[in-house]
Amino acid sequence: MTHRKAIFTTLALTTLLASCTVGPKYTRPSVPAAPAYSEQPPASYTESNGWKTAQPSDATLRGDWWNFFGDPQLDALEVQVPAANQTLRAAEASFRQAKAAIRFNRSALYPTISAGPDISANRVSANNPIGTRGINYGGFVLPFDISYEADLWGRIRRSIAAARENYQASAADFQNVKLILQSELAIDYFEAHSLDAQKELLDNNVIAFEKALQLTQNRYNGGVASKAEVTQAQTQLNQTQAQDIDVEAARAEYEHAIAVLIGKNPEEFKLPAAPLKRMPPVIPTGVPSQLLERRPDIAIAERRMAAQNEQIGIARAAFFPQLLITAVGGLQSGSIVDWFTWPSRYWAVGPQVAQYIFDAGRRRAQLESVQAGYDITVADYRQSALTAFREVEDNLAVLRILEQESVKQQEAIAAAENSVELAINRYKGGLVTYLEVITAQNIALTNQRTGVDLLRRRMDASVLLIRALGGGWDTSKLPQG
Repeated sequence: MTHRKAIFTTLALTTLLASCTVGPKYTRPSVPAAPAYSEQPPASYTESNGWKTAQPSDATLRGDWWNFFGDPQLDALEVQVPAANQTLRAAEASFRQAKAAIRFNRSALYPTISAGPDISANRVSANNPIGTRGINYGGFVLPFDISYEADLWGRIRRSIAAARENYQASAADFQNVKLILQSELAIDYFEAHSLDAQKELLDNNVIAFEKALQLTQNRYNGGVASKAEVTQAQTQLNQTQAQDIDVEAARAEYEHAIAVLIGKNPEEFKLPAAPLKRMPPVIPTGVPSQLLERRPDIAIAERRMAAQNEQIGIARAAFFPQLLITAVGGLQSGSIVDWFTWPSRYWAVGPQVAQYIFDAGRRRAQLESVQAGYDITVADYRQSALTAFREVEDNLAVLRILEQESVKQQEAIAAAENSVELAINRYKGGLVTYLEVITAQNIALTNQRTGVDLLRRRMDASVLLIRALGGGWDTSKLPQG
């Protein structure tokens, strides 16, 4: 009865002490955020042509963000990334690894039980120092060892919490990698189709220049044009054909990049040509403070910071005694006949307390190290937030400025095309040399290609803005572990 009281007293004291936890309580550091973005879309943007001002209901992007572009071909490619991309598969494996770490640390809350049956035949030497006669005997042992560390100061609980927070950081990392890969695919997609638009433009100009060459050749044959003009027309045609071929090479590179992103060999994938014509979509931006919940990279930094805070508590727990409760029991006999009988039982149980008396400052150094590590994660978290604010502002500015530039560029294209028509008519009338026609045509082609490139840049900036806003993800989707 006395032994039982001692055991129950030990267990009750252990339970009481296990409610203690040393170390700082985690509080997420504040990050100053403006009430609204300083960069605002121009008044000429409306919901119908590509923008709307943020409303309270636009707190987050909703659904699959690529649907904003209204392109079925892009939709079909984007959904292939999660299942096939090898980089994303590696991130998913890291996520599962972090999940297993929670179970590993949680197991320390429970006793460990081990068994080691042993059967042996033994003979004592007749010449042993004790002088006993040589005898033979058998040994039959079935031991059970139970070991349990009482979590007096919260070391185990903080280890579990740190594993859970790292697991959440890994989940956010998976989402961040997916967002980066899918946004890269969208950019490559628009780059490829902008080159389709460039090729369409060059193809049309090749046809126009072939007609111009024929016109010049006819005039030369009629004696009203010089051989130099024919040579100029031929040079312009050849130069444009060379540019047309160069576009095909650049387009192939983007096609190959898309193939790798969806987990295919480049020779297995072909992207149908489709000149870029779409305008940038409507993108709800919300307010800056929402980025702290919507950006997976910020969530990664925040969860790593929380995990590092747990390490401070673990380091502080090392300054306090460690209580280990062990129990040994089983059956032991010299004969197999009575091995499993009641008198063969044996047991021993008792607590063990361990405490460092002198360690030459090792624990203090460890504590200072993890505290400095926490300060690093705080700085990383705040820097991630500042970077997020900047990226949104950058892409808002790019979209606003490019929209204004596109309006002027369309006016320049119209004027250049009119100049070409006038120059050709003047050339047919014998008022000017063919050099004026070539100059007007080159100016028109340059402006047309600039117009295509501006549309490409606007589409790329739209994708980058969506990525800067988190791509429709938020921290409520983090697993609880």
